[in-house]
Amino acid sequence: MKNLLLSLTLLLSTMSFSFAQRAAYVDMTKIMDAVPEYKTAQAELDQLAERWRQEIAKEYEQIEQLYREYQAREVLMSEEMKTQKQNEIIEKEKAVRALQDQRFGPEGELFTKRQSLVKPIQEKVYKTIELLAKERNYDFIFTAPDGSQMIYAKADKDLTAEVVKRLGK
Repeated sequence: MKNLLLSLTLLLSTMSFSFAQRAAYVDMTKIMDAVPEYKTAQAELDQLAERWRQEIAKEYEQIEQLYREYQAREVLMSEEMKTQKQNEIIEKEKAVRALQDQRFGPEGELFTKRQSLVKPIQEKVYKTIELLAKERNYDFIFTAPDGSQMIYAKADKDLTAEVVKRLGK
C-alpha cells in the first residue's frame, strides 16, 4: 500500500511538472534606457517638442496682445470694427489650436516622428526578447513590475481560434 501511494504521488508530481509553463518578465523601461539609439531618439523628440511648444506659446502671446489691443480700443470702434476684430482674434485662436493639434494631436507630427524613430528600436528589442524566450524555452514573457502586458507567447498557447470555434456552435 505504501509503495502504491508513493508511486501515485510520484506520478502526479511528475505530471504536474510536465504541464508546468515557464514564464519570465522584463523591465522595458530599464531595457530602453540601456539602448543608446533610444536615448538619442528621445532627446531629438524632446528638442522638437520643446521647439513646437515655444512656437505655439508665441502664437498665444500674439493672440493675447490682439485681445488687449481690442479691449483698449473697443470704446472707440464701430460695431462693424468690433465684429471684425473679434472675428480676427477667433480665427487666430482656431489657427493656433489647429497647429497645436497638427503638432501634438493623436495623429500629429510628434506621434509620427516618434513612430519613425522609436518603432525600429522597439522591434529590435522585441526580436531579442523573442529569441531569448525561444532559446530558454519560455512560454510567456510579461512586462515588469506589474506583469500587465504580455510581450511574448508561444504560438501553441493561443486559444483564440478554439474559443471562436466553440462560440460559433
